[in-house]
Amino acid sequence: MHIGRRLHQIPFIPLTSMLCWYFPANFVAQGSKPVDWWKQLATTVDSMTSDFLDEVLRRIRSYLDGTGKVVEHIPQSSLRKIADLNIPLEGMGLENALNDIDQFLTHSVRTNAPGFMNPLWGGFNLSAFAGEVIATLANNSMYTYELSPLATLIEQALIRRMCEIVGFTDGNGTLTTGGSNGNMIGMMCARHQVDPLGQQRGFNGKQLVCFVSEESHYSVLMAANVLGIGFDNVIKVACDSDGRMRCDKLIEEIERSKMNNQLPFCVVATSGTTVRGAFDPLKEISQICAEQKIWLHVDAAWGGSCLFSATHRQLVDGIELADSVCWDAHKMMGVPLVCSAFLIKRPEILRKICSHGNVAHYLFLGEAEDVDLGRTSLQCGRRNDALKLFLAWREKGDAGWARQVEYYVELAEYLQSLVEANENLEMMSSRVWSNVCIRFTKQGIDHNLVNKQLRERLVKSGNFMISQSNIGDDIILRPVIANPSVSKETLDEFVNEIVSIGNDIIRNIPFSS
Repeated sequence: MHIGRRLHQIPFIPLTSMLCWYFPANFVAQGSKPVDWWKQLATTVDSMTSDFLDEVLRRIRSYLDGTGKVVEHIPQSSLRKIADLNIPLEGMGLENALNDIDQFLTHSVRTNAPGFMNPLWGGFNLSAFAGEVIATLANNSMYTYELSPLATLIEQALIRRMCEIVGFTDGNGTLTTGGSNGNMIGMMCARHQVDPLGQQRGFNGKQLVCFVSEESHYSVLMAANVLGIGFDNVIKVACDSDGRMRCDKLIEEIERSKMNNQLPFCVVATSGTTVRGAFDPLKEISQICAEQKIWLHVDAAWGGSCLFSATHRQLVDGIELADSVCWDAHKMMGVPLVCSAFLIKRPEILRKICSHGNVAHYLFLGEAEDVDLGRTSLQCGRRNDALKLFLAWREKGDAGWARQVEYYVELAEYLQSLVEANENLEMMSSRVWSNVCIRFTKQGIDHNLVNKQLRERLVKSGNFMISQSNIGDDIILRPVIANPSVSKETLDEFVNEIVSIGNDIIRNIPFSS
């Protein structure tokens, strides 16, 4: 039977109406016992569930097997007109859900496509995908062991392992909603260190200041807003020509803040900046923080995965000297969004800042004191993000992660070689990670205007998706390798396409998709 007819048979009629409509008639006509009707109903429902899941799986396979463009670019004004976004008063049934899935996948960016090199994530990991599906199926919340027994132990095992890799021998942590949340928790811990009583009585009027590099992630400013520190008290420290925080300038800014009667409480160093992929000198920064008694938090959301590689681990030399670290598994490790860890050297501080007093007596019972994850998390309801990371890690092992990291950096090196060999392209920054900062160049052109137009045309063509960024006043193109589908052939095609588009622009050849 066609799934559309089967899916509309039963589930979308209110239960009371269904009983009045179906049960008496069937019972009288056939002389059945009530239990017979319920068996028939259950069989039908089970069959429809199976059919629906089969249809969903068919669409998943089609999406993964699909070839072609990263995206069929449609302006938002046009997409609003053609997309069915109506929220109905009466339910439309599972058949319509399949149509909605088709619509969504048709108009989604294919982040697993080889040409997707836009943000700091991409690709597809099968075991992690399975973990995502199973976690959703189980639908556990992670605040107590009672609700999520094995999931709790899995997350604890993952946190312990990540702490070991970082060098936090007795550390602990929690999975979070991302690096932004991890940076905020790190700053909360830093604030607690300088003003532990503030948690109870509020701020005492001291003007706290935090120090970041000029190229740090914007989430530090967001955290300053949330924590009441204020944008003006996030001091941006000058970087060197490679985008790394300058330690001499950090010292200057710390001393200047003291002269202004401000209280330095935190330095947020970046391991893998968003644009250049630069790594701040952690060992030197940690020495300054130790001398000044300032909390050091490392934003390793993007670059933390270098810890797996013996070749690239030196980029974060000194990370073990930090007080806290955030590290995203949903970036270079390729685990589906979101999956991020906050790690801390002194676990008791994390527990204190996440304290809820004794008001949650309905959740936290004494026998689970040491394992309830809600005691070390800012969230109450929290989905199980541990399972997908656990399954992927068990599949790949540390060695598999190391090979993946090294492969991405090798591809970035290859792309750099293509750029340097092409007279129409130039590198706009040094490269140590998988970020490759480039631009189209010709004498006598407005480089910013041409490269802005080039990126617009590239995205509209649909074969590749990269980001546009700025280094100083220069508009640049920033492909990032964090997608296992990318190959050297992909990068050859990419370079050919951007050179072709750039030449079309300077020749005033109109764009045609």
